[in-house]
Parts: sequence; structure tokens; C-alpha cells
Amino acid sequence: MICGYAGKFLEVDLSKERTRETVLEDDVLRDYIGGRGLASKILWDRLGSKWESLNPLNPRNLLLFLTGPLTGYFPGGRTCVSGKSPQSNGVVGSTVGGEFGVELRCAGWDGIIFTGEARKPSYLFVIDSNIEIVDADHIWGKDAKQTLRVLTKECRRHLTEKFPKYGEMKEPSVLYIGPAGENKVRTAVVAAKWTHAAGYGGYGALMGAKKLKAIVVKGTGPLPEVANLRRMRRLIKAVYKNAYDSELWRRWGTGAAGYEVGAKTSSEPVHNWQDEWHNRRSFGVDKFENRVWIKQSWSDFGCPTCCLKISMVKTGKFKGAITDNPDYELQAYLGPNLGIFTPEDNVYLTSLIDDLGLCGIQTGNVLGFASELFQRGILSAEDLGGLRLAWGNTEAFAALAERIARREGIGDLLAEGTYRAALQIERMKNVEVLEYAVQSKGISIGAHGIRSGKDYPDIISYACSVQGGDHTSTAAFPINDPGSELWEIFNDSAVYCNFNSFGLRRKIRFDFYEAATGVELTPEEWCSTKALRILQLQRAMLLLGGPDLKWNPETDDDNPARFYEPLPSGPYKGKVLRRARVDKTKRKYYKAAGWDKNGIPKPRILRKLGLQDVDKALDKIRQATD
Repeated sequence: MICGYAGKFLEVDLSKERTRETVLEDDVLRDYIGGRGLASKILWDRLGSKWESLNPLNPRNLLLFLTGPLTGYFPGGRTCVSGKSPQSNGVVGSTVGGEFGVELRCAGWDGIIFTGEARKPSYLFVIDSNIEIVDADHIWGKDAKQTLRVLTKECRRHLTEKFPKYGEMKEPSVLYIGPAGENKVRTAVVAAKWTHAAGYGGYGALMGAKKLKAIVVKGTGPLPEVANLRRMRRLIKAVYKNAYDSELWRRWGTGAAGYEVGAKTSSEPVHNWQDEWHNRRSFGVDKFENRVWIKQSWSDFGCPTCCLKISMVKTGKFKGAITDNPDYELQAYLGPNLGIFTPEDNVYLTSLIDDLGLCGIQTGNVLGFASELFQRGILSAEDLGGLRLAWGNTEAFAALAERIARREGIGDLLAEGTYRAALQIERMKNVEVLEYAVQSKGISIGAHGIRSGKDYPDIISYACSVQGGDHTSTAAFPINDPGSELWEIFNDSAVYCNFNSFGLRRKIRFDFYEAATGVELTPEEWCSTKALRILQLQRAMLLLGGPDLKWNPETDDDNPARFYEPLPSGPYKGKVLRRARVDKTKRKYYKAAGWDKNGIPKPRILRKLGLQDVDKALDKIRQATD
């Protein structure tokens, strides 16, 4: 077995309450690395033949929690969550920060594969090779903080009983869902700690469909053996030194961007992306720092950046609400996107979203969409159950978030996510509303606009991404650009926090991979073969889609309609995307990615990459487009 891996995966059949050990061949690990890449391989091998007919919330869908060979070594621990996405019907490699992946590897596992559906609410408790499926009736329905409080207390007690000589052990790591996941809301997250979340993909809904409330892991062993420990130590020190030099990230984290992205780059959602510029100083990071921060910095396992903060509302009607920074995405989507420009209201909404187990990006997008429909008279207060969803009405947005999480009234419709909700509202109201839905292939756009051309996403970043609106995995041309999806696939497959790689030489991540596994891998080989293979798999499963939604590249490989409207204000007023330029760049990307003029992976490329079965599965899509 190659170094850098624990060497085995835990399979849990929730329907039969059985567990078993699975070992993957070294060649599979070399080709697909781990995390997102390996998830794509496992999902295709096991579900590819029935992909188009498989409802993502069906018990036959797999739910994967995977690490990579750099998890626990490259500073900043993360875990990749995947499966057939309840949002896009494709595959998303959604990562969440925290110690879970490190604990899992120290317990002797590279990942967990869930099948089936539990008979009743349950959670999985893993202590090394001791695996137990535990009744979770007592925590079903509880919010985030309540769930963590109960699980930490009872699992610590269990650890003390099992290992009395160790005394009181550090709490185990937990991944869990809130009420939104239990109710199969498509914008529900898989959460860690109070505020970490794997939000893209909607995998909280898949956890809820399996009646899986949480996974608790404690590992008492070491991390897997690496090929070159001395080199690994040098590389870790290089990452630490680079991170220590980054004053901006260490002091403010991404929360520094809540004012900056709006005021300086005109690329922040304002009023459901009707604008992308604001200069409201009340939303500056200094206001958050001085008014709501109660802890200046903390970090996850082995992370030198310490970009996390703790914020709490100290006065007023939202007093006591507590959460993280919030980070930029939640500042933006639960702030200016909703017409909210005060730290206290933003912290309150973020805290509520976290406790409900909702994604701040995806649900913030839904809330903004609903508010614009209210603004335009398409949704009335009566439709919204009495809520007057005016911009800046924090309490109304909070009430609607609660209804979404519990699928009550209009919340049941909006719980389907922006795209599916738009389709239903069009049928219900006989009015076109998709032009107000700022999403790509069922996944809400990250809080970085492209009209000004001053933020990092490109004009095809969302349109051509195999993960739709995911701002952490954007397409770019040239395809091997350092900011392209091929590079992000490595981050999500080796599974570590990409924030700690900012400012480093591009090759250093591959040096880490070689030090861990002993396998030489150059950036050129990665981009031309391994990453391209994973990209084709994700693209194929996205296009196959189904059963309720399928994507046509001709119409769906595009930006939201809103991005073709001129920016209405700010220093880049009047800037707009040109469809001709977008289409030209898209065609260039298709060619570089090995896709035909219709955006479908070419047979020659698929066969070259050893994906003959994928080629055969795409035949009927090709025939339909010819």
C-alpha cells in the first residue's frame, strides 16, 4: 500500500445496521487521490448505471465522508462530503473545516461510506475500530448548539468509561445536521462545531433522508505513515512561515471583505444582485471587530492562520446571538444581499442560520430571491404567511428562515432551493421569475460577482464549473490557470484548507503529496491526466442528472440572467457581460477541457483517460444534441 493513507474505508449499511471494512487498490488511490476525486470514482462505479433514475434523496444514494493523503499534514484540517447532490443532481465535493478528518485518520480510516436508511434517527460513534450505531431520538429536532452539547457530554462519558487510564479526554469530533437537514431541505448543510459547514451540494438533506443525525469520531492512534517525514516537516514549516506573514488573514479572516468587495470591486450581492456596489461604512470589518467580536482568533487543528473569530450581539433585541466572524460569504448573503448593513443584525441572522443547519449562501440566496419577488408584487404578504419581506427587515427574514428549515407554509416551497422554487412559482403565478434566480445548475452563486471584472471569478467561472455556482471551484481559461477548477480539484481531493496555500509556490502542494505518498506528481501531469479524468466524471454525472432536473449545456452553461444587466451604480456603473464574449470563451473552454461543441466530453478523450463506460453512457445525450 502507498504511504499517506490509513489503508481502509468504513462502510455502514444503515438499513441493515451492518458495518464492514473496504480496501481500495493502490492504482485507484493514485489516480483519484481522495476526497472529491475519489468520491466521483466511487459514485460512478456504484451508481453510474442508474444515475439518471436515482433520486438523490433515495436510500440507494451514497453519502461519503472522505479524507485525503494531506489531511492532518498540510496545515488546516478538512473533510470532503459528497454523494449525488440534492441540488444539482451531479456530484459536488463539499469540504468542511475542523478536526473530523484528522480524527478519522487517527482512528484508522480514510473515509466512511453510508448506504441505506436507518429505521429511526441514529448517529454513528467511531472509536478506532469500535463502531456503534446509536439511537438519536433524544437529539432529533435539536438545533446545532443543543446537538453538540448533548453529544459532547454523552460521548465524553463513554470515552472515559472505555479509557479510564486516560482521564478526561478531549471531546471527539462531530459532523451533524440541524432541523433543516432532518426535514430534507435542499439548502441544508453538514455542520461541524458551531459554525463550520459543507454547504454546497445540499448534503444535509441527504443525511436527513438517511435519518443520520450525526457522526462522532475519536481516534487514539497516529496519523498514517508518510514516505518522507523529514521533507514533510520542512514543508509544514514553509506553510507556517507563509501564513504568519499574512497579517490581513490572521487579523480579520474573510470577514474583512464585507465592505471591501462591495465598495472597491463592485462584486457583492446587494438586494438579490440587483446591485453589486455599496459603500456603507457601517458594514466595515472594524465595526464587527469593535462591536461584536468577543474572541479575536481561534483555529482548527494545525492551522497557523487562525482566521476564525467569535462574535456576539451585546445589546438590543438580538442580544446574546453568537456565531463566528461571520465570514465574508455570510456577511454578504445575510447582509447587503438582504438590505442589512449592521453587524448586529448580520450576526443574529448568521447565528440563526447556523442553529437551523442551513447554508448561509444557499439560503441567503433563497431569501433574497423571495424578497425581490415581494418587491415586485409577485409574492404577496399573504403568500408569505403574513411576512412583509422588505429589504432590511431582519425579523421577517429570520421568520422565513425558520419556516424554510421546518418546511412550513411557503417555507416548504422555498426549501427546494432557488431554482426549483422558481420553477414552482412560475407554475403557481403564471409569471416568469427565473430571471431573478441567481444560480447555476441548481446551485446558488457564491458571493463574488463577475460584472465588474475586478473580483477573481471569470466570465465563465460559474457557467462552466462542474459544481455550478460554487465559488470555491470555478472554471477558468486557460484551463490550467492556477485559479482554475483543475487546481481546486486537487485541494478537494488531497483534502486540506486552501487558505493556507495562498502566497505559496504552486508546486508546493505537489511536493506535499510526494512527501506523504512517495508518488511523484507534477503540476503538468495533474492537469493533463488525473484532474482532467475527475473533471470528466463530474461533468458526465452532471449532464446525466435526473430524475427531476437535467441540464442542457446549450442553455444551462450560462450565467444568471441578472449578470447580463448593467451595474446600476458605483465606480463600475454600466459594466455588463457581453453574451458574445461569454459564448466565445465558453467554446474555448470546451475545447481545452476535451468537450465537443455541445459541451459533452469527447469519446477520444474519455477513452484516452480510461473512461470507456462513461463514453457509452453519454451516447444518448450526444444523439439528442446532434
